[in-house]
Amino acid sequence: MPSRTKKFRGLRTHGRGFKAGRGAGKQGGRGNAGLHKYKFKSMLIYAPDHFGRHGFVRPDDVRSTPTTLNVGELDAFVPHLEAAGALRREGETFVADLAKAGIDRLLGGGSTLVPWKVTVGYASRHAREKVTVLAAEAPDAPKAKKGRTAPGSPRPATE
Repeated sequence: MPSRTKKFRGLRTHGRGFKAGRGAGKQGGRGNAGLHKYKFKSMLIYAPDHFGRHGFVRPDDVRSTPTTLNVGELDAFVPHLEAAGALRREGETFVADLAKAGIDRLLGGGSTLVPWKVTVGYASRHAREKVTVLAAEAPDAPKAKKGRTAPGSPRPATE
C-alpha cells in the first residue's frame, strides 16, 4: 500500500483544498493570533479577561479598612453608643467616645440635630467643622508617604 504522500503525487493540492497545508493559514493563525480581529467573538466567550489591565490585590496584613461614620449618622447611632457605654450627656450636648464603639474615623457627611463632642482616632476637616472633636490627630498633620510598610505595623489614616 503506498504512503499518502506517494498517493497524492501529481495532484496539485494533495487533497487539502487550494490554500490549506501552508503553515497555520487554515486555522486563522497560530495561538492567540486574531483575538482583536476575526477571533474576537470567541475571545469574548472563552477568554473575556484576555486584554486589559487587571490590577494587583494587596495582602490583608498590609491593607487597612478603618470603620467610618458620618456626622449625619451620629443621631441614629445613639442606641449603639449607649449599648457600648460610650455615650453620656452634658446638658443638651452628647459626649461620645467612638473608639469604644469600634469607630476609627469620623467623616463630615450630613449634619446633626444636637451638638456633639466626640472622641475619635481620626476626624476629617469637615467633621471638625460640624462637631467638637476632643481627641484626634492634628488637622495639619503631614500625609503619610506612599510606599511599603512592614506587615503588622499600623497604617496611617488618610483623608
